[in-house]
Amino acid sequence: MTFSESVLALTGPLRVATYNIHKGVRGGVLVRQRLEIHNLGLGIEALDADIVCLQEVRLFHRTHARAFHRTHLGWPEAGQAEFLAPEGYATAYRTNAITRDGEHGNALLARWPLGEVGHHDVSDHRFEQRGFLHVPVNWRGTTVHTVVAHLGLMHGSRVRQVQRLAEYLQREVPADVPLVVAGDFNDWGERLDPLLRTQGLTRAVPPGGRLLTFPSRVPVFALDRVYARGLRCVGGHVPRGGAWARMSDHLPLVIELDLE
Repeated sequence: MTFSESVLALTGPLRVATYNIHKGVRGGVLVRQRLEIHNLGLGIEALDADIVCLQEVRLFHRTHARAFHRTHLGWPEAGQAEFLAPEGYATAYRTNAITRDGEHGNALLARWPLGEVGHHDVSDHRFEQRGFLHVPVNWRGTTVHTVVAHLGLMHGSRVRQVQRLAEYLQREVPADVPLVVAGDFNDWGERLDPLLRTQGLTRAVPPGGRLLTFPSRVPVFALDRVYARGLRCVGGHVPRGGAWARMSDHLPLVIELDLE
């Protein structure tokens, strides 16, 4: 990072990125899968975000660890959250789903100090294990409560999960502090905004309009989003190109926020 970039990080808007990394692996059956976690590390560093909210992050996976052990850039020994964090970033991770060979969950990476890490299980049925990761981030002396979300595949589940988010926020987050909720909302029909507005959360949309992130090769849906309370959107973008399309089935979303 150059000196001018360092100054901007200390004085400019809060840059929040959200990214579903697809567990760091792309492809179909195991013999045709490719490991993208090393490229993802370079990509996340290039986002230069103050807060990075990640979904589908692994702490461990036995089959993938064995399959990629002999590759030149193999399966990381550390959990993916720690491996992906740029130098100097703090990390928080909690598991959402337990599978036969491993697990996955949400992570938060930040260049600012973190408060106490919380996790709230919002699984709606036994076929989908979901949870919210809640981390206060001390951004330039202001505590920004940040929730990393990955909602369910069915609309009814998503509605119930938003309702449980509302209950959690009322219980755990003071109404007068800045709040960010970011992640993969799986809201194909664009129906969740009114529900989130009841909690004072406004979808962060830059002046050019909503940003499309899925599927990564030809994005037509805005599944990845940032909602904010006590903060206003002043900019945003979605990185595009062949390298980004290769790394995950989602593109990252980067939003710039400032205090209201």
